[in-house]
Amino acid sequence: MNAPIAPTAITLENFQQILLEDSKHTFILVQFWVPESEACTQVTQMLSRLTPRYANVMQYTQVNCNEQQQIASQFGIKSLPTVMLVKDGQPVDGFAGMVDEAQIEALLAKHLPQPEDELLIQAQEKLNAGDVQGALPLAQQAYAISPDNIDCQYMLADCQIDVGHIVAAKALLENIGLVDQDNRYAVLQGKIELAQQAAESPELKALQAQYAANPEDKDVKIELAVALHAAHQTEEALGLLYSIVQIDLNFGDAKKYLLEMINALPDGEPLKSSYRRKVYSLLY
Repeated sequence: MNAPIAPTAITLENFQQILLEDSKHTFILVQFWVPESEACTQVTQMLSRLTPRYANVMQYTQVNCNEQQQIASQFGIKSLPTVMLVKDGQPVDGFAGMVDEAQIEALLAKHLPQPEDELLIQAQEKLNAGDVQGALPLAQQAYAISPDNIDCQYMLADCQIDVGHIVAAKALLENIGLVDQDNRYAVLQGKIELAQQAAESPELKALQAQYAANPEDKDVKIELAVALHAAHQTEEALGLLYSIVQIDLNFGDAKKYLLEMINALPDGEPLKSSYRRKVYSLLY
C-alpha cells in the first residue's frame, strides 16, 4: 500500500498557479473542508487512502474554508464537505456532502488513467524496442497493483516467457478463464511451446549427452551453457559457466558469456543479483 500524501493547501497566493496553470498538465483534486467538521475529517481519511494510487497523474489539494473564504465563495461552495476534480482550470466532476469510499474511488477511476495502465504502456514500449530487461519489472509492478486485470496477466506472462520463466508463465496462463482467452492467449501458448521445443532440440540433447559422458570438459560446458541460455534455461547455463570460472577465471570465453548472461537478466531478477555477488567475490 502506498504511503499517504499530504495535501497541498490552496491559498490566494498559489491559487492561480495550481488551479489554472498546473491543471493544464495534471488533474487537481480540491477538497473544501473545515477542521471542526466530522464529515470533512472522514472524507479526508478516505482521500488519504485513495490519492496515493494516483500520485503520478493527480495532485491532491485542500481549501480550508475558514481561512480561504474568498476561494470558497469563488467556487460557490454551499455545503461541506465538497470535493472537485479540476482540469484545465475547470471542474470536471465532484460531489457535495457525505459519500462512501467506493463512490470516491469510482469518481477518480472514471476520469483518471489507472496506474497499471501507464505501466503497461511503458512495458509494451520496452518490449517493442526489444528491451525485455526493462519490460519485466514494469509488468511486475502493474500486476502487483491489479492482479485481476487480464491485460496485466498477459503482459507479465509475455515478459516471463521472454526471460525464460516458462513455469511461472504457464501457471499464470492456466489461471486465465475461458472468457478471457483471446488471441493473446493463443500467441503466448505458442511461444511456450516453441521454448519447450528449443529445450528438447537434438542439438541440446547431444550436448547434454556429451556433458554427462565427460562432466569435466570445460569446452563442452561452455557450449552447453550457450545452448541452454538460447533455450531460456538461464539458471542452468549460469551454473555451468560459474563452475568453470570458479576454477579458472580466464578459461576460454566462460567469463565473457557469464557476464553477458548476467547483464541480460532484468533488473530485480534474483539470479542477477545473486550471480553478480558471486562474480564480484571472484574478481575482488
